[in-house]
Amino acid sequence: MTHRVRGVIARSKGAPVETTTILVPDPGPGEALVRVQACGVCHTDLHYREGGINDEFPFLLGHEAAGIVESVGPDVTSVAPGDFVVLNWRAVCGTCRACRRGRPWYCFATHNATQPMTLEDGTPLSPALGIGAFAEKTLVAAGQCTKVDPAASPAAAGLLGCGVMAGLGAALNTGNVGRGDSVAVIGCGGVGNAAVAGARLAGASRIIAVDLDDRKLEWARGLGATHTVNGRTEDVVKAVQELTGGNGADVVIEAVGRPETYRQAFYARDLAGTVVLVGVPTPDMKLELPLIDVFGRGGALKSSWYGDCLPERDFPLLIDLYLQGRLDLDAFVSETIPLDGVEDAFARMERGEVLRSVVEFQGAATQP
Repeated sequence: MTHRVRGVIARSKGAPVETTTILVPDPGPGEALVRVQACGVCHTDLHYREGGINDEFPFLLGHEAAGIVESVGPDVTSVAPGDFVVLNWRAVCGTCRACRRGRPWYCFATHNATQPMTLEDGTPLSPALGIGAFAEKTLVAAGQCTKVDPAASPAAAGLLGCGVMAGLGAALNTGNVGRGDSVAVIGCGGVGNAAVAGARLAGASRIIAVDLDDRKLEWARGLGATHTVNGRTEDVVKAVQELTGGNGADVVIEAVGRPETYRQAFYARDLAGTVVLVGVPTPDMKLELPLIDVFGRGGALKSSWYGDCLPERDFPLLIDLYLQGRLDLDAFVSETIPLDGVEDAFARMERGEVLRSVVEFQGAATQP
C-alpha cells in the first residue's frame, strides 16, 4: 500500500520550499511507518534548502520529530504500532568498529530506510538526515524510532531529535560537566541554550551565557544561566575570566561554529579546561592557534556530534526528567505552526526571533 500525504520539499537550491503531495510506501524489512505529530524547524533543514549539505535535490525536509508508529515491517521487534517515538538520525548498526568497541554513539554505519519516498511522478526524495518529517507520515529505519513516555508533549519531545539533544549532550556527554564546575556557552540559539540547560542539569555552579543578542541572553537566564555576557559590548575572554576568579571556565561550549568564537572559547577556558565545539562550521573556515598555547594550556579540545548521544539511552531519560519538571523542554518551543508555515519560520529563525518553531500536525496532542 502507498500512502498519499502532504510534505514539505526543497526542489532546487535556494528556492522557497513547497508543500506538495508525496508518496510513502508501507514498511519493508527493518522499517517503520510513523504518523508525525510534531517536527521542529532546524537550521540543518535550511542548510539542505541552500545546498549546504549536498546537491541530491529534491529533499524531503524535517528531522526533529515525534509521532506514533503506524506499522512496522517484517522482523521489527524494537517498536510496535501505537508506540510514541522520537525520531533520531543515529540508528546504530551494532557491528561497526565503534559499536564493537562499546562506543555506539560513534557508530559509522547508521541505518536509514531502504525504500524511497517519492513525488507523485515517481521522482525519489532525499529525506533530511534520513528522516524527512515535514510530512504527515514518514518511512524510517525501525532503529530511528526511540520509544519514550507518551505523556510527553510531541512538540517538546521531538526537539530531542536534533538541536536540543546536541546542546544537552555537548554539556552532559562530551563536556562531562560535573557538580560545581564553571561553564561558559558561546552562542545562545537553540543548541547553545540547550547546553545551558544541560550544564544546569549537571549541577554546574556558574553558567555564563555569551551572545550578541540580549533577547537570547534573557532566554539563557530562564534556562539556567547565572551570568550573561554581551559580546557586542564586552571582551568575552576577559569577562569570562573575571566571572571565574581570573581563571577561565572549566568547560567552554562553542555553539556558533566560527573561528573567531572558537578562539574566544579556547582562551576563555581555565588551564586544563575543556573546549567543546558543537556549532557547525562551513567547509571553507580555517582556524589558526599558536601551537605553544595548545600545548601549554593542556586540557582537551573536543567536537560534539549530535551531543555524543545514544538515543535509546538518552531520550527516555531526558523525557523522564522533562515529565518530572527538571528539564524544561517546553521553553524551547517558541511557536507552533502549520505545515505550510515552514518558509516563513526559516526567516524568523534567521532573524533570531525564535528558539524553535515547531510544525504541529492535526491531532498531534492526542495520544492513542
